Amino acid sequence: MLKTRMKRLAADQQRSLDRLAAIEAAVATLGNEDLLDLADIFAGGEASPLHEMAQAEMGRRNIRL
Repeated sequence: MLKTRMKRLAADQQRSLDRLAAIEAAVATLGNEDLLDLADIFAGGEASPLHEMAQAEMGRRNIRL
């Protein structure tokens, strides 16, 4: 039972990591205007992972809001 649960948790974790990698790749492939729009949408309120991803990509591209 424990081995089955550990395998299931490992599979869930891998799916989560794959999904996060896909999101990061999608943010990286956005055009500059779309990236700026995404950063602007998530700029207000509390800090969010999407805003941080957009900010990091903007830093790589040397663009600002």
